[in-house]
Amino acid sequence: MNTVKTILTHPGGAHKDDFLACCLLLATSPAPIVRRNPTELELNDPQVCVIDIGGRHEPELMNFDHHQLPRDHAPTCSISLVLQALGHYEDAKRFCEWLEPAEWFDCRGPVKTAQWLNVDRDVLNKLNSPIDVTVLRRFAYTEYLGPGDTMWELMKMIGEDLLNYIRSLRERLDYLMRTCEIWDVNAQSKIVVLPKSENMPSEPSLGMGRFVEMKDLSDQVIALVYPDRRGSGYALSRYNDCAKLDFSLLEAESDILFCHTQGFLAKTTSTSHNRLIELIHKACV
Repeated sequence: MNTVKTILTHPGGAHKDDFLACCLLLATSPAPIVRRNPTELELNDPQVCVIDIGGRHEPELMNFDHHQLPRDHAPTCSISLVLQALGHYEDAKRFCEWLEPAEWFDCRGPVKTAQWLNVDRDVLNKLNSPIDVTVLRRFAYTEYLGPGDTMWELMKMIGEDLLNYIRSLRERLDYLMRTCEIWDVNAQSKIVVLPKSENMPSEPSLGMGRFVEMKDLSDQVIALVYPDRRGSGYALSRYNDCAKLDFSLLEAESDILFCHTQGFLAKTTSTSHNRLIELIHKACV
């Protein structure tokens, strides 16, 4: 996408899908954004990226419109198509909980989206903030945005942060898949352990919850165990605030450095498999 010279999207009202699709493109191809209808020549020019308008989905020609798709097509909007072209759609759908509701809202409207989410229609309005309203409204006012324009620079930052989040979380999950161990506590319960290593991430626990979800172990895992950032031992943390554990019960143990009074976290100097399992058993309620 580095050969893109112009990003075209529709004039008038702006929505989250076309706005975020443009943000992603700015992160990979920082080209000017023009808000008007494309010409046939531009639709056939791969150096002109056409977003959410034009009636064509042709990634090879950089055309990303979804409005021509059949009514019974799975909810798909322009950001879906751009993420697919970038090779990040599956990860984005897994890591970005807002993406699927955004697809539904753009393709099916607020009433059907609320029904799909099993909430009242007015709940969707309650989720809006002045940030959503102002950014989209200001974007809708523009006809041209280029480097140096406040909105263009903001959109580029949003796209960069979104891509960085998806890529870095994928890298972290790949690392966890290679490194994490799953230990049995008893017949019904397990813990996920990230062993110490020479090149530990600065935030050892990051991504461990999603690792549990990807391994389809959410109904079995009760705790996460990972290297303590501030000590030589491990941190013990309840998974999904599991009610089966209360780490405040470990306060009197000689190798416990810290217990949160609410019972969801403890830190120990111990590093042995048997002792860590023993501490988990002692914290069971």
